Amino acid sequence: MGHVRLFRNSDRLAARHPHQRRADRAGAGARLLEAYNRHEHAVQAESPAVRYRHVLAEALRRACEEEKVELGADDATVLAETLPYWPVFPDVAAELSALREAGWRLALLTNCDRDLIAQTRRRLPVPFEAVVTAEDAGAYKPSDAHFELFRSSYEPEVWVHAAQSYFHDMEPAHRLGLPRVWINRHGARPSDPSIVPHELPGLGGLLAAVETAAAPS
Repeated sequence: MGHVRLFRNSDRLAARHPHQRRADRAGAGARLLEAYNRHEHAVQAESPAVRYRHVLAEALRRACEEEKVELGADDATVLAETLPYWPVFPDVAAELSALREAGWRLALLTNCDRDLIAQTRRRLPVPFEAVVTAEDAGAYKPSDAHFELFRSSYEPEVWVHAAQSYFHDMEPAHRLGLPRVWINRHGARPSDPSIVPHELPGLGGLLAAVETAAAPS
């Protein structure tokens, strides 16, 4: 969800490069997105207690500086300001509803701030019983803090962790021995395929994958 919208924003920002040709904007947007992702990880590691709004702004500032993209004053906070309106993937409603109908309860373990995720939840088509934010955990994934706080607060009998980020979610879930399903929407190649025994290209078939992951081995 976030990467789709960020790419659109990054294309708009990349277009502000003073020497950028129109034909090169898509490539510039992709490079800016790659730089942003690297810098976001770095900012989160450097300052695990700062608000996500700061992480978004600082990572974007560093990425634009690296890629020599002009960052106007009105763009510095564009990610935090637009995050609550980022579009939801079209498969979310049906697949998460199927999980709820099958008796699964849903939780969000997010690197967002409380206020940002509260606004985002208004656009989500299904309710969530639990939310753990970076603000609550005092750290950013892939730290174990989100997972440990969720476990101690809600004491789930069965827990399957499904997420799109290999780095932020699959690696810590593997470390903690959690059943997991990787939603690999971008066809990424994992550095260690054994970490992701269950993988889907989208949310289609999520209920079956979750129940397979949860089944005793």
